[in-house]
Amino acid sequence: MFGVILAGGSGSRLWPLSRELYPKQLLNICTEKSLLQSTFEGLSHFIPAENIISVTNIKHFSNIKMQLEKVHGNPVILSEPVSKNTAPAIALSAKYIIENYNADEIILVFPSDLMMEYNQNLYDTISEAQKFAKEGKIVTFGIKPDYPETGFGYIHSENNIVKSFTEKPDLETARKYLENPDYYWNSGIFMFKVSTIIEEFEKYSPEISKVIRNIRCADNTVPFTEFDKMPSISIDYAIMEKSDRLAMLELNSGWKDLGSWKSIYEVSPKDENNNVFVGKVLDKGSKNSFVYSSSKLVATIGLEDTVIVETEDAILACKKDKTQEVKQVYETLKQQHDDTQKVHKTVYRPWGFYTVIAEGQGFQTKIIHVNPGHKLSVQSHNHRSEHWVVLSGTAKVVLEGKEHILSPGHSIDIAVKAIHSLQNPYDEDIEVIEVQKGDILSEDDIIRYEDMYGRA
Repeated sequence: MFGVILAGGSGSRLWPLSRELYPKQLLNICTEKSLLQSTFEGLSHFIPAENIISVTNIKHFSNIKMQLEKVHGNPVILSEPVSKNTAPAIALSAKYIIENYNADEIILVFPSDLMMEYNQNLYDTISEAQKFAKEGKIVTFGIKPDYPETGFGYIHSENNIVKSFTEKPDLETARKYLENPDYYWNSGIFMFKVSTIIEEFEKYSPEISKVIRNIRCADNTVPFTEFDKMPSISIDYAIMEKSDRLAMLELNSGWKDLGSWKSIYEVSPKDENNNVFVGKVLDKGSKNSFVYSSSKLVATIGLEDTVIVETEDAILACKKDKTQEVKQVYETLKQQHDDTQKVHKTVYRPWGFYTVIAEGQGFQTKIIHVNPGHKLSVQSHNHRSEHWVVLSGTAKVVLEGKEHILSPGHSIDIAVKAIHSLQNPYDEDIEVIEVQKGDILSEDDIIRYEDMYGRA
């Protein structure tokens, strides 16, 4: 059996902690490891790690690769050149398995943002699902609802036969479903043979089939010119709502969809007043609330059923029952081209991270942290100069082919278009202040010539 982890989402409902370039699957909100790492490790309990394929967007590839290498040395990652939702991602993974294995393989599809108990119950349910999958069924996994959630899809099933799918009903409908024992939450987990899902794409989504036939997953990369022809559609709309080959099994394994701040609150330990406080929080008399501080002190008084999330550059405050609507804020910021939707002040890279500490017209100041044994790409910029000052550690700077070894307090200037690299071949972390000056101060203004992480 093969596992496919869908890891290309934006996590818009967990803004401002989740951003377009560092989404929720990379965050470790409730656990020591990220949601992606936890999902990979959980699946590897019953699927060989080398058979687990992660499908993500090219924007997230470096961070996905860096995280997965910490739990498995050589992860298989398919990189989509553009986000097209879950149906194209699943079709792409099926094509990869056909090219490298065969069409009779069984695939278990998992979202990357679930909290699960990878226990005997799950193992037994998956074993039973394999029997259906071998018979040519598409197996869905349903969760018994315990409250009327409007942010989930619902499955109507009787005796393992799926009658219908309903995507995110209104509150009144969700309440009716809660009272009917034949309705389940859609877990977002699926199982099928590769040949089965390919046949269903050909029958119900020929536009995806046409593109997939022309794609070759050489070196785990996908050509933009072909993949961009894909429709942007979920697997639920493309196949599940139309297929007559569906079966459903109830899943009893502590399933939690961590897609909203309300769901994060529900799975977190509470204090005596049913509050969840994370970070630097000073509270007086609040109840049933969630307060998250990433950097600043957050003081709260007399809150009830409230969510507050503080990051370096944004604050969210809303009623707990409105957290599904956070996506609307995210989309508005995206339409306004506001960077607080796209990126954090702190940005993680395969070599370490940087934090923007000041910016204004024509300048930007960062602190760059480079891990031992790592280095930034050999690069140049067409629109900005840089000035580096070493704060700690010993930095190796290669500038126009000449090496410079800089200790704390020493600095160097990088002119516009100069070819350069910041490196740390030593055993201690280094921190460098970078001051950029120019008319364009964008991460797009990077020309890479060499890169140990495959980005050149």
